[in-house]
Amino acid sequence: MPVTEASTTTVHERLLDATQKLLADKGIRATTMQQVAESAGVSRAWLYRHYPDKPSMIGATIVRLTESFWRDARAELDAIGDLAGQLTAGVRIGRGAYDDPGTLLLRLRTEEPTEFAECAGVGVVKLIPDLAAFWLPFVEQAVDRGEIHPAHDLREVSEWVARVLISLGTSPGEALDIDDAGQIRRHLDLFVMPALSTHPRDRTVGAHRPPLA
Repeated sequence: MPVTEASTTTVHERLLDATQKLLADKGIRATTMQQVAESAGVSRAWLYRHYPDKPSMIGATIVRLTESFWRDARAELDAIGDLAGQLTAGVRIGRGAYDDPGTLLLRLRTEEPTEFAECAGVGVVKLIPDLAAFWLPFVEQAVDRGEIHPAHDLREVSEWVARVLISLGTSPGEALDIDDAGQIRRHLDLFVMPALSTHPRDRTVGAHRPPLA
C-alpha cells in the first residue's frame, strides 16, 4: 500500500523506530539513510521529506530516546519515598539492560562522542547537566523531607549526585559491587547521605581543622 499524506504520522514513527534499531545494532557511523528507508519500508525520497540529512534524522531519534527514558525512570523513582532509595534505583536504572534506550544513549555518547555531538547538538551531549537537571526535583523533595540540609546549594547537590551516579554506574571497583543493590544502598547511607544531611559550613570547618598532635 503506497504511503499517503494521511499516514505521515505513522511513517514518522516507523522512521524513528528503524533508526533506533539500526543505532542499537550498528552505531551512528555505520547507520545510513538508505538502511533506515529500507528498514522502515519507505522510499529515500519520502525519508528526505521528513529528514533532510543523517544528523537531523538521528538527532530526532536521540530526542525521542531521551524523553522516553527519563519519563519511564521518573515514574519509577517517584514511587520511592527516600532519596537513598531513589539513588540506589538510579544506579540500577543507569546500568540497565544493554538494549534499554537509556543505555543506548550512554553507549552512543561514550563510543561515538563526535558523531553524537553532531547529531544531538551541544545541549544534548552534556550528560552531567542533563542528569543533574533530572535529579533536581528529587533533591528538592529530599530537602522537604529533611534528608538534605536546606543550607546546601541544591543545583550543586544535583550535579554532585549526577557525578556520583555516573561513577557508581560505570566504574566497578574492589570494595563495592555496583550490581548489588544492598551494597549500593549501604555505600550511599555511609558516605553520601551524611554529607547531604550536614550543614555545609560544618563540613567546611571540619576540613580545615589542624591535624592532631
